[in-house]
Amino acid sequence: MSQFNVFEFRSHFPMLNGKKMQNEPLVFLDNASTTFKPIEVFDAIRQYYFEHTSNSHRGDYDLCYEMDQKVYETRTKVAQFINARKPEEIVFTSGASMSLNIIAYGLMNEINEGDEIIIDEAEHASNVLPWFRVAELKGAKIKYIPLSKEGRLLASNLKEVITNKTKVVSVAHVTNVLGFISESKEMAAICHIFGAYFVLDGAQSVPHMKTDVIDLDCDFLVFSAHKMYGPTGLGVIYGKKELLDKMQPLLTGGGMNAKFLACGDVRYLSAPERLEAGTLNLEGIYGLNAAIDFIEKYDIEKMNEYEKELREYAIKRLKELPNVIIYNELAEAAIITINVKDIFAQDLSTYLNSKGIATRSGQHCAKILIDHLHSLATVRISLAPYNTKEEIDILVDALKGSGGFLDAYFA
Repeated sequence: MSQFNVFEFRSHFPMLNGKKMQNEPLVFLDNASTTFKPIEVFDAIRQYYFEHTSNSHRGDYDLCYEMDQKVYETRTKVAQFINARKPEEIVFTSGASMSLNIIAYGLMNEINEGDEIIIDEAEHASNVLPWFRVAELKGAKIKYIPLSKEGRLLASNLKEVITNKTKVVSVAHVTNVLGFISESKEMAAICHIFGAYFVLDGAQSVPHMKTDVIDLDCDFLVFSAHKMYGPTGLGVIYGKKELLDKMQPLLTGGGMNAKFLACGDVRYLSAPERLEAGTLNLEGIYGLNAAIDFIEKYDIEKMNEYEKELREYAIKRLKELPNVIIYNELAEAAIITINVKDIFAQDLSTYLNSKGIATRSGQHCAKILIDHLHSLATVRISLAPYNTKEEIDILVDALKGSGGFLDAYFA
């Protein structure tokens, strides 16, 4: 058993203090979409607006200098959090979706007609559509790593499709529907043998498990602040410095250029500034700084162990219900994807909402995966360290009564 104190942890989250949904106590099980924020993050954002409001890189006065220092401090903290070699390998963006678009566009000059971009069928739209667009513009070919029978992303399956024409392999570290941890380190090694870039979507992994980009040897990693107790509107790119410095910027404007002349001559700054046009989300940077401190206070490995215990308990309880279909019983991450026989996913989530339980239903932005699941839609239960076994019991009790839901629905 973990030594993690869930009730002390919960006390930091205002959304968990008396919030109700449909007049029922709130049970929030949609944490893969976003997480609640601890009071420490609100305090940090308030501090920016009440004590430190300024732009960065825009003024020769104390407030601006302090803001520059906070940006660098947060870069350094993020770099340490994922074990990057230097702060300059950290780029701030508006979110993981923007990060993946920046990477895809930035690598366009490396991709030629007939080259290959490899993804897989379990990917979120953020890691599919940018590559679709690049392939269309450059005349490249999209290929897919076959999933294992249960939906895992295996290095051995990458070997089946990678060739000397492959320029990019882009996959999720943890898939957002099935919750399997991909064999990322092994896939990175295979990519580098073939001279391909390896891009890793860490949106569902970085908030939950210790991440070491040097050990993984990924060329790029992306994630979002709002899935790790931080504010919305802020994302991160980790990239090897030499790769960031040669990437074509997606956005141009203030703060990312060294000079531009009337003749059209432009010289961009080196990374990370070359990929950060315009004003950064400075309140978000304050919030992410505090969110990382909060995670480190509670120890991400202890949080992860607690999530595993909670997931095991949830699987055990859900298996007591003969009408519940579990699609990813053996997954490692805190994601459980289900359906109830003869009830459409959105109807089931609507019913759970009436009991105060927030879940996600539909295709979860992984629209290609429906061919693997043989289901048009599913209900996703995603856990966080502030969830409890008591909340799992509330979910199971609600599901026990879901069999009569359709009778009432169509009456």
